[in-house]
Amino acid sequence: MSGETVLQGIELGVGTWAWGDALVWGYGSSYGEADAQAAFDASLAAGVRFFDTAESYGRGQSERLVGRFVRNAGEAVIVATKFMPFPWRLRQDDLLKALRASLRRLGMERVDLYQIHWPFPPVPVETWAGALAEAVEAGLARAVGVSNYNPDQMRRAYDVLARRGVPLASNQVEFSLLRRGPERNGLLALCRELNVTLIAYSPLAQGLLTGKYTPETPPPGVRRVLYRGALAKTQSLVGLLREIGQAYGGKTPAQVALNWTICKGALPIPGAKNARQAEQNAGALGWRLTEAEVAALDAASAKGG
Repeated sequence: MSGETVLQGIELGVGTWAWGDALVWGYGSSYGEADAQAAFDASLAAGVRFFDTAESYGRGQSERLVGRFVRNAGEAVIVATKFMPFPWRLRQDDLLKALRASLRRLGMERVDLYQIHWPFPPVPVETWAGALAEAVEAGLARAVGVSNYNPDQMRRAYDVLARRGVPLASNQVEFSLLRRGPERNGLLALCRELNVTLIAYSPLAQGLLTGKYTPETPPPGVRRVLYRGALAKTQSLVGLLREIGQAYGGKTPAQVALNWTICKGALPIPGAKNARQAEQNAGALGWRLTEAEVAALDAASAKGG
């Protein structure tokens, strides 16, 4: 399977950062493995079969859970994980060692998509791109991608891989109605030009676009501090999301926000900590906003909500 086809036809995935992460998301207190398993099962039942994890999520716990769920499911699932270029990782072989460790946690011989998590120094992106090509050549990854790369970094990685005959399948970046950098810096356009899938993480702005948080009822934990000032600014945007959703049989603000991301040509991977959230996310599929509705949301977003 080539890098161009691993993600072909996929419109929605599941981000699994919250599966195993206690610091930001509260894993182990407000929800646990049974809830994550239910989210996984509900996603499969709704036709969502792409799951994105990383070695750094919950110190490997997310990979262990994803691997366990996939084995128990016995169905075709597409799994992506990521390599973190810690400053002490300096050689291409460090990526292959990390990938083999991820595969052991996942219980898999090969991962569908392996990504560089960040373009951190001191190792240049060209070195890690070469290592990604080695991962494909060694049969450890079906396809490879990058994450949080700007247009210049992505093109450099693309060129290195192209010289090895390996497609760059994806670039995973933050993208939502509240974080529209990929549109403004040319990354989304470059992805279209190079046939690279833009995977959108935090497409619901870590809950701000769901409509369940207000200045009076902020999110719990770390997010309460991070988004204290943003909640007031987003209320009118959430109101428009809710209004548009009514025209589609009562779609939620989150479902409309995810549909907007899909309409932009991106592949959103919202998180889901339980079955209800997974089912809600899947409600973004099977319909499309009109161009006028997308434009109205663009305008509301540009005003800060």
